[in-house]
Amino acid sequence: MKRLLTLTATFAFLSAPALAETCQYSKDRTASYVEAELVKGEWSKMDIVETAAEAGQFDTLLAAATAADLVDALKGEGPLTVFAPTDAAFDALPDGTVESLLMPENKHKLADILKLHVIEGSKVTSDKLAGKTLSASTLNGEVVIDGTDGVTVNGATVVKADIMASNGVIHVIDQVLLPKG
Repeated sequence: MKRLLTLTATFAFLSAPALAETCQYSKDRTASYVEAELVKGEWSKMDIVETAAEAGQFDTLLAAATAADLVDALKGEGPLTVFAPTDAAFDALPDGTVESLLMPENKHKLADILKLHVIEGSKVTSDKLAGKTLSASTLNGEVVIDGTDGVTVNGATVVKADIMASNGVIHVIDQVLLPKG
């Protein structure tokens, strides 16, 4: 019995720092903490999909990427630049639009919309855009990025820039980009 108590006490003593660190980590992981850490790029070991999921404001985007079979592409090696519309941006679309796009028969249309949000082969960061207007090739056509007064992409405002991921960078936008025509 004495040996069991000694082993238990030793285990508790050795485990205390790890437990304290875990408790502190959980306590500190509020929404603002997550947002601050993502913006600073300190979680850059996560890919685009993991980073977006951790942020908690891209549930619709992630559901759409899943429905369009684009998750693996967004988890790929990169580098990628993703203009990520928030859940609120999807909510601003006309009633029934998101539900319709998520239907299997609209998979290709949904994929075309999402591909307009992705630049492959480059991490386009805000410092490269400051004071410039340029055209960029996405996976589904050209977008105009205007960095002369803040940053916009085809008229959608970048509300948070330079969220770093292991395979690229995310810029949060306030509208869903839609293909012309």
